[in-house]
Amino acid sequence: MTLHKTIGLVSSDVYLEHVSPGGHPERPERLCAIIRYLKERGSWNHLKHIPPVAATIDHILAVHTQQHIDRVLNVCERGDGLLDEGDTFAVPKSFQVALLASGGVIDAIDAVLGKKVDSAFCAVRPPGHHAERDRAMGFCLFNNVAIGARYAQQEHDLARVAILDWDVHHGNGTQHIFDQDPSVYYISLHQYPFYPGTGAREERGIGKGEGFTLNFPLPAGTGETRYLQAFTEEIVPTLESFNPGLLLISAGFDAHKDDPLGGMKLTKDSYAKMTDLVKDIAPVVSALEGGYNLEALARCTDSHLNALSRKSSNRLD
Repeated sequence: MTLHKTIGLVSSDVYLEHVSPGGHPERPERLCAIIRYLKERGSWNHLKHIPPVAATIDHILAVHTQQHIDRVLNVCERGDGLLDEGDTFAVPKSFQVALLASGGVIDAIDAVLGKKVDSAFCAVRPPGHHAERDRAMGFCLFNNVAIGARYAQQEHDLARVAILDWDVHHGNGTQHIFDQDPSVYYISLHQYPFYPGTGAREERGIGKGEGFTLNFPLPAGTGETRYLQAFTEEIVPTLESFNPGLLLISAGFDAHKDDPLGGMKLTKDSYAKMTDLVKDIAPVVSALEGGYNLEALARCTDSHLNALSRKSSNRLD
């Protein structure tokens, strides 16, 4: 990868200390695969490495309830593992790892908005976009991107932040947190109907936030052409009109055709094209969400970073 822009990368071996039972798709090997591939490709040494610092409880409280934080901490301390109905696990170290995941997004935002890097990708786990204000679900403990959005507003005085979520699953947590907030525009493309069952087109926000949620529920088997149509016809014009001071991307790569959990047909090049279409609208910080085929995950991440690194947006006509 030949870098033309300075791209930050948040990573840490600490993220490997959050583990789930054997066979669980959200596993430490996901990050190992990304890092190994970036090193093999020669990209690793050209990235600006951003060491993460744990988020504070106040950072988490900006979007989550104290009750939620206490429950995650208690489950971790007890070591009994299960945070929801069956697929979100935690071990004693998971609470601190989750704080470091949210903190990594915060540190990336500081680096980008402080102009130390042009864009940044956060190779963090556990993921976050399913975590609602008051509950963990879908492998997610704290909502990393939502915490980052509120931090950017509070600490960098941004009037508007946009969140683009292209994970194969709808980010119910992010939508839930900001559905009444017109200062955060949430956009999601996702397989539908599918877990977690939210993200219908008519879900557009509530109260003052109505009109600041834009969902693209797509049937299983959807490929690149339909995704790019959504970008060119609605997403790009919407983002340009909203004019955010920061674009956060919930970068799940599980809409790839080889992902074992999803049913979509994107390729690694699809993620580069989607990145190209939005990367010049505002400063970009992306954070890892899903993606469970290790080879596809690594290749898609590299493709996303390549696109961020290019100076011209190369937008599609």
